[in-house]
Amino acid sequence: MSTADAVLGDIPELEGALPSVLIITAPYYKQVVDGMAEGARAVLDKIEAEHQTVEIAGAYELPQALRLAAAAERFDGFIVIGCVVKGETDHYDFICRSAMDGILNVALDHKLCLGTALLTVDTIEQAEARSGAEHNKGAEAAIAMLKQVALVHHLGRI
Repeated sequence: MSTADAVLGDIPELEGALPSVLIITAPYYKQVVDGMAEGARAVLDKIEAEHQTVEIAGAYELPQALRLAAAAERFDGFIVIGCVVKGETDHYDFICRSAMDGILNVALDHKLCLGTALLTVDTIEQAEARSGAEHNKGAEAAIAMLKQVALVHHLGRI
């Protein structure tokens, strides 16, 4: 599925208290990451959810930051946002694989409600197409996280 075909989806109805959400950004490509963070915050603002945003160095550090934040036990949901653009070396493959595997492992190990907007693209133009007003992977990640929060509310804390 291409970004042009993506459907944002509906913000789920939440039972109980509104979630407290931490958005972790890796602003190596600042304009792209800021655009996705704005999209995520817009979704959270629509339901008046409490949220904070923190910046870290880069995509490679996202799993580490997520683990530290999860250990604090202060948030009901998390959104990680970053961008890796393919260069001339295999560094891209290493960073993408390590970051995505690490993020998933932390989420599974800590039973986190997580939305992931880590773009792994060939060009900056591809990233810009996924971080603007029309198509925004940050907004999609926020909705994905809220759907997990809704599931936890429905099932009871796991």
